[in-house]
Amino acid sequence: MTDKKVIAVVGATGAQGGAATRAILADGEFAVRAITRNLDSEKARELAELGAEVVEADLYDRPSLEKAFDGAYGAFAVTFFWAHMSAERELTEARNLADAAKIAGLEHVVWSTLEDTRESVPLTDDRMPTLDGRFKVPHFDAKAEADTFFATAGVPTTYLRTTFYWDNLLAGVGPQRDESGRLVLGLPMLDSRIAGITAEDVGKSVLGIFKSGTDLVDRTVGIAGEFLTGAEIAETYSRVLGEEVVYRPLSHDAYRALGFPAAVEYGNMFQYYAEFPEAFLGRRDLGFTRSVNPTVQTLEQFLTAHRDELTAG
Repeated sequence: MTDKKVIAVVGATGAQGGAATRAILADGEFAVRAITRNLDSEKARELAELGAEVVEADLYDRPSLEKAFDGAYGAFAVTFFWAHMSAERELTEARNLADAAKIAGLEHVVWSTLEDTRESVPLTDDRMPTLDGRFKVPHFDAKAEADTFFATAGVPTTYLRTTFYWDNLLAGVGPQRDESGRLVLGLPMLDSRIAGITAEDVGKSVLGIFKSGTDLVDRTVGIAGEFLTGAEIAETYSRVLGEEVVYRPLSHDAYRALGFPAAVEYGNMFQYYAEFPEAFLGRRDLGFTRSVNPTVQTLEQFLTAHRDELTAG
């Protein structure tokens, strides 16, 4: 047994949840109860070896969540839209999390959320397609709708607006070689800046929020490591690789037409980023991020650490 306050981490084998679990364990102030759907997975076993209490629960089984939250001080609550790409399912997941947190009497929940893009791009605005009949960027808009579940339930919550992961630049969004062999970054950001952060630094920021006690309860905060243009990202790649990377942005319509399952959703997301910088960047605070995570990485530090994963074939 431990006398440390317990933080229950949802999605502990995922990007945000895994990063939060590792950050909290490394810090040592809190104990971690890592929540996963599969106790026998390699990632779950790794977390147990690091010192986490690993328990099984399912976002569609509220009693299992109540059990996983029971006796904990707080929880990091996150949903993963990309597992099913359904806003309605994400709303169900979030409602179950909020209800379970209420029943368990948690004193502090950090809810990983995003803003409602429809405040900037109403459904009547045809510059980007409407998806599922009522969303512009479903994985943003559904999380924003879900904020009300925590508020209505009276759960002491910090609403944490995250942002684009620099990690995505290692998984298909980064530079690719064109027919001439030149490395080209096609990020569809036009000349606008994108707010980015590593998944690891999301986890460290979650830790910082919990360490702040109740100061950030009932507040909405936004995090990012840097605001960079596509050209600046390409220049950073060039320095790290020692090879020129050219920024040649795709149009949003061209990105939506790429044909992979999330292409339209991503195209709308990047269009929101690019065309509504005051709404997007204005909701992320670099100074606040450093206040809860003083060691937040720059993109150059992140790319340098992952140098061997960068060069496209």
